[in-house]
Amino acid sequence: MNNLDSASFTVSAPTVDAPIPLVVDSPHSSPRLPPDADCIAPQAALRSSWDAHVDELWRDVPSVGGYLLCANFHRAYIDPNRSALDIDPDMLASPWPTLTQLSAAGRRGMGLIRRYALPGVSMYSRKLLPHEVAARLDRFYHPYHAQLEALIDRAVATHGRSWHVNCHSMKSTGNAMNSDAGHLRPDLVISDGQGVTADPAFTCWVANWWRQAGYLASINHPYEGGEIVRRFGRPARGRQSIQIEIRRDLYMDEATCEKTPGFGALSADVRRFLGDLRSDILAQLAAAARNERLEAGVDRR
Repeated sequence: MNNLDSASFTVSAPTVDAPIPLVVDSPHSSPRLPPDADCIAPQAALRSSWDAHVDELWRDVPSVGGYLLCANFHRAYIDPNRSALDIDPDMLASPWPTLTQLSAAGRRGMGLIRRYALPGVSMYSRKLLPHEVAARLDRFYHPYHAQLEALIDRAVATHGRSWHVNCHSMKSTGNAMNSDAGHLRPDLVISDGQGVTADPAFTCWVANWWRQAGYLASINHPYEGGEIVRRFGRPARGRQSIQIEIRRDLYMDEATCEKTPGFGALSADVRRFLGDLRSDILAQLAAAARNERLEAGVDRR
């Protein structure tokens, strides 16, 4: 598969001769609001929900043999890290034709379609029509998920297993729309849905790597992982999926989203992490192949 670019996503393919079953995705790093957004929130408020520069932080994924998938639409327009059912009926001008399941985040105004850009700052001056939401699902949400699924399936078909990293940034302190309002956050949060979306040993390996690099990294707090890792993480089937949140003030000015000198240092650490992750994946693949040979009675050394 070569590089792909669509209205919904951009895929950067491995640039090495020996790809590995690694898929990294950044669903919130695009500032692009499609022309039909009809949004009244000011740009300063919209910036607060943009994972600025996360795609750049992880740009070295192809050089270690993985695929990098990035969304080409603003997460406030439609959020690929929410369930497609996470729709607030009160935001619609008429009833949604099928089932909805509003989440706790959705009740705080951060569902599939955002009600608020910031606490008390509305996204829209009117209620949306159901066909407008359906069009966003069809044009942006579903193609993104389908592409991510295809990349993970390809990795499993080729190597028998996959490693998926879902990448985000987070405010340094939670606001009133967050479950940890007013609390200072760690440098990184590594999430696996409390052991549901990845083998806890893999989650701990990732957290410990960052701790040894000098960062404060927590596991599953204040984030346990969103829709994407919950949908694609199946560790019992060899499909590891973790979410990584990086605190924004490590690498940018949170108000302006301009990079700070910390961006270079953090980028270098992400590059080192990816190199070590490649080595770990190759070691696990080699161990699995050896075990398969032993079980088949081929290698009895």
